[in-house]
Amino acid sequence: MICSMSRRGNCRDNAVAESFFPLLKREQIRRRIYTDHEEARRDAFDYIEMLYNSKRRHGYNNCLFPAEFERRCFMRLETVY
Repeated sequence: MICSMSRRGNCRDNAVAESFFPLLKREQIRRRIYTDHEEARRDAFDYIEMLYNSKRRHGYNNCLFPAEFERRCFMRLETVY
């Protein structure tokens, strides 16, 4: 396995992660104290699945909700067969 690293200032490798994680921290995790790792994992999962993937529009997806974009992709794949 070869690690993919770009040079400093080249934002293509981690652009998605670098924009998502500060949003997760700002909207969901900040000022919360979790009793254990599992509670933190569940809270992050709930944020991603219940809010981020279903209610946030993304410019890359033609301003569609991620869940809607994914549904349309699956519908296109089904029509191919």
